[in-house]
Amino acid sequence: MKKAVIVLCSIILLATAGGCEQQSATHAPVVFAAYLSEPEAPVLLPDGSWLLAEMGAGKGSITHISADGKTRRIIAKTGRPNGLSVDQQGIIWVAESMTPPSLLKITMDGNVEVFLKEYSGAPFLFPNDLAFGPDGALYMTDSGVGLNDLVQNGELRSDYLDIKTDGSVFRIDPNTKTIEKIDSGLKFANGIAFGPDNTLYIGEMFTGKVYRYRWANGKVKGEREFFGSVFDGKRPKVFNGPDGMKFGKDGNLYVAVYGQGVVTVLGSDGSILRHIPTQASKPTNVAFGATGEKKIYVTEDETGVLQAIDVETSGLPLYR
Repeated sequence: MKKAVIVLCSIILLATAGGCEQQSATHAPVVFAAYLSEPEAPVLLPDGSWLLAEMGAGKGSITHISADGKTRRIIAKTGRPNGLSVDQQGIIWVAESMTPPSLLKITMDGNVEVFLKEYSGAPFLFPNDLAFGPDGALYMTDSGVGLNDLVQNGELRSDYLDIKTDGSVFRIDPNTKTIEKIDSGLKFANGIAFGPDNTLYIGEMFTGKVYRYRWANGKVKGEREFFGSVFDGKRPKVFNGPDGMKFGKDGNLYVAVYGQGVVTVLGSDGSILRHIPTQASKPTNVAFGATGEKKIYVTEDETGVLQAIDVETSGLPLYR
């Protein structure tokens, strides 16, 4: 066991002050599907199969993976799809980050509709992640900076933390296309999830912080509140921060921390409960398995896999 812990720590390049003692050594990632091109946004379908986005250059697809992980098909190629969410009718909603930055509506047979491209005449910059709310509306983060301004000549700019960003959170009515801005000024808005009390949670990539927005009188209130941070020590000098996130039935928030090789678990008070190691250092998103299955499924960019990890809880049901 001691040798296994050392190997896990070397894989994920730990850089937190607490070191390996803060990691959960009982969670060993198992590859569910491999040979994926920069995978993101795993979504479990009612029949046990999976959808995810493949963001890699030249791939840019919404991919359907069988329930056993052995077969797959491309539903549609879009450009650089990032976030996914599926409604009650089985329609796939896609946060397309590049061509052009937009919210897409896609059927399982591959029909693609550009649903929205702007807010009040201002084009989207980087649609990132999606979640349906208890009111039936679709909530979307826009990171607030164009991908081509962040990545130049195939490389992330070394001064990325100094780039001006205006990350936003939007509420979108999927029936009328009515769009409302809930918040702006975030430093690269990223992951999004609704908690057990209908509170909305947003990850801010450039700071490592997670914010929340209270639910009251049937709507999200606009006041941003600090909830917690995924960092508990010295931050690595690489592009890293909170990416996709989901809630467990235990009331805890499971956050994929890109660049740090962990899923960080935040308690109901925002404190860090533990870090669950992932295979390699670039987990992009997380989803829970079927009802009663105590597993998280994590997309990981560095190795191009969807991996399954045992946890102590099943997932909080998502709104559709």
